[in-house]
Amino acid sequence: MTEPLCPVALTAELVRCPSVTPEEGGALQLLERLLSQAGFTCIRVDRGETPNLFARWGPKGHARTFGFNGHTDVVPLGNPDDWTRAPFGGTLDQGRLWGRGACDMKSGVAAFAAAAVDFTREVAPDGAVILTITGDEEGPGRDGTIAILDWMRAQGEAMTACIVGEPTCPEVMGEMIKIGRRGSLTATITARGKQGHSAYPHKALNPLPALVGLLDRLARHELDRGSAHFDPSTLALTTVDVGNPAANVIPATARAVLNIRFNDLHSGASLSDWLRAEAAEAAAASGVAIDLDVHVSGESFLTPPGPLSDLVARAVEEECSITPRLSTSGGTSDARFVKDHCPVVEFGLVGTSMHQVDEFAEIDQIHALKAVYGRVLRKYFA
Repeated sequence: MTEPLCPVALTAELVRCPSVTPEEGGALQLLERLLSQAGFTCIRVDRGETPNLFARWGPKGHARTFGFNGHTDVVPLGNPDDWTRAPFGGTLDQGRLWGRGACDMKSGVAAFAAAAVDFTREVAPDGAVILTITGDEEGPGRDGTIAILDWMRAQGEAMTACIVGEPTCPEVMGEMIKIGRRGSLTATITARGKQGHSAYPHKALNPLPALVGLLDRLARHELDRGSAHFDPSTLALTTVDVGNPAANVIPATARAVLNIRFNDLHSGASLSDWLRAEAAEAAAASGVAIDLDVHVSGESFLTPPGPLSDLVARAVEEECSITPRLSTSGGTSDARFVKDHCPVVEFGLVGTSMHQVDEFAEIDQIHALKAVYGRVLRKYFA
């Protein structure tokens, strides 16, 4: 009998692949070999410079096809000298697995890959299991999961439900399942006036008062007070830049950047319209030209509580002895793309160390995560 796949050993192997976005680092190659040997049909769905992997066990187009989604790319190390263990060492110590990506989210990928392989070896379910894994979640995200889903659509491949294996638990393993995410909008505001001597401000047109006044109004505005499943939307000013080294010169240009995380009471388009209207009013009052460059990286979405969230919650309760909360908190994830394909929820490890120096994952949590995913598959195909 084939030994069960150890998700901790697989996580360590993946961590040892230096897959800092946009580098593949050998991580997808490793998974492709493993899954191919286990009987999965594996296809690289690279687009541009972005590496992606699609893997399916079972028949194409089956009405019962459960999917998992994740990424093997990781954020940069920061200062390597600040790490107390090798960033790509995959070291096991003090009950933890250490290294960049151990938490976010090579452990999640290892857990669902190991669960899927063991499940299909043991059960041979009436249906299919699909794994979609990208090397571009921490980067621009334009040619990662989106590219896989575009390819699947063209090829007639489809998932009927999906779990994204991102870290979801704030402090305790099993405490939270994500059933949606807020949208994200970033706006760059550029105010253009006329440069001049600070001793003769009447001969210049200073863009700063107009920009600062606009930013103050935007920051003080209450977007909403939350909705049934979402916390209130937030607007954060992230930078104001003038680039003026001279104290006696009124600058011609000033820029600022803000980010809005918005709930289902708004859309990227409605918020963009509001920002442009506010900017136009500030420009008309001041005579300063104000331009906006708005980028919406994802709309808010919700998978309403129902069969999929119930299924995952029961599996978490049985494996982790805790009743998970259904949440829409946190930043964006690739679930924002999967939601257009099929119902999707997110469940993964405690995420306290993600993106930090000395990133780690608790070894017992990695085992628990594989167990949850395996139980989900058994329940789904029961």
